[in-house]
Amino acid sequence: MNCIFHPDAEAELIEAARFYEQRLPGLGAEFLNEMDSAVASILEAPKRWRMVEKDIRRFPMRRFPYAIYYRIHGEVLRILVVKHHSRHPDYWKYRMKDDA
Repeated sequence: MNCIFHPDAEAELIEAARFYEQRLPGLGAEFLNEMDSAVASILEAPKRWRMVEKDIRRFPMRRFPYAIYYRIHGEVLRILVVKHHSRHPDYWKYRMKDDA
């Protein structure tokens, strides 16, 4: 299965990694490592995590206050959102249309 990030999700990932790296050197890399582990877990069993809207599923990260919102298109995992828990719950909904 391939993994593709929505451009805005990729920007969120980069922004979060930079934020953590500025707070403590090395923490940004740890955030990215956890993201890699999270994506690997999703790829192992993509239907394991609960649906939050239509065909969108949510994977909560363990160490950092983020969740990954994704959908499955055949053999492609589409990551739509890398969402900090403090963000408004609906700020990303336009991406559902972008990804259809």
